[in-house]
Amino acid sequence: MARLWVREIRKQRIARSETVDLGEDLMAALGAVCVKLDIPRPIWLEKHAREWSQFGQTSFSKDHFVEGVSFDKLEIESFDPDAKRKKSQDPRNG
Repeated sequence: MARLWVREIRKQRIARSETVDLGEDLMAALGAVCVKLDIPRPIWLEKHAREWSQFGQTSFSKDHFVEGVSFDKLEIESFDPDAKRKKSQDPRNG
């Protein structure tokens, strides 16, 4: 099952991170992790929807929050811990 990884970034370092089950509803999972980390929910824009659909990840700056936050950036990413890892097809990696 896919999971959602949320990272608070301060001064280009991960300050806190949390993972939750992604399930079917991204907004519900994002809301759950925001409650868990005790941070406000970010504003979801078309930019975030586009990045999410193309890359499976997006980030929110301080400008994407109505309330003040103590971090520089919030990054979210989906991943599947049970997925088989792909090997590189690059011959230099032997």
